[in-house]
Parts: sequence; structure tokens; C-alpha cells
Amino acid sequence: QLQLVESGGGLVQPGGSLRLSCAASAFTLDYYTIGWFRQAPGKEREGVSCISIRGSSTMYADSVKGRFTISRDNAKNTVYLQMNSLKPEDTGVYYCATSQVLGLCVSRFFTSWGPGTQVTVSS
Repeated sequence: QLQLVESGGGLVQPGGSLRLSCAASAFTLDYYTIGWFRQAPGKEREGVSCISIRGSSTMYADSVKGRFTISRDNAKNTVYLQMNSLKPEDTGVYYCATSQVLGLCVSRFFTSWGPGTQVTVSS
């Protein structure tokens, strides 16, 4: 069972920033596409951003383009999501997940998930 752990969530005011981290234990992330997903209360889980195995390709939901940046440091076995200019609608639980399917940032192709980290954007 692949184990992922997200961290970096918290409470932030609108316009603020957070950096989420996704770390793996007992396996290397090198061979996986990594995705960030989020779920707000009463809403379905949605894809936020994905990054390819070597980080050469990234994908973003339209709602976060220009504000969020995904990156990976394979030497540290960690993937990051830098979130700037946060809005109240960015509130939710953020999950990272692994996929062996190339080029698709769709949750049904992701097989191992972390427990999530809460992000709350509120004044």
C-alpha cells in the first residue's frame, strides 16, 4: 500500500498564500504522475493540478490557473502545491494522489491517496 501524507494546510485570509507538501513513505514518487485534488463541504472532489513524472508537464484547473503552482523534488520524494492569491472558494480538504496513467488529471485514474489536509480561506 503506497502511503502519502499531505501537510501545510491551515487557515489563511483571502489573498494569502500556503504551500502544501505531499510526501511519500516506503516508495518513491519518481515513477508516478502526482495530482492534487480538493473537496469542499457538500461538493464533489475536483482536480486542482497534476504534474508528470519528471515535472516537464503540468495541468491546472481553470479556477486556479495563474495562482497555483505545482512542482516536484524527486530527490526529496515530495510534491508541492504553492497556492497564492487564495480565495474563499479555495476552501476544502486537499488530497494528493498517485497515478501511472500519463497525461490525465482525472481522479478515477489515481489509485493511492493521502488522508488530506484542510485549507480554509476566510477573513
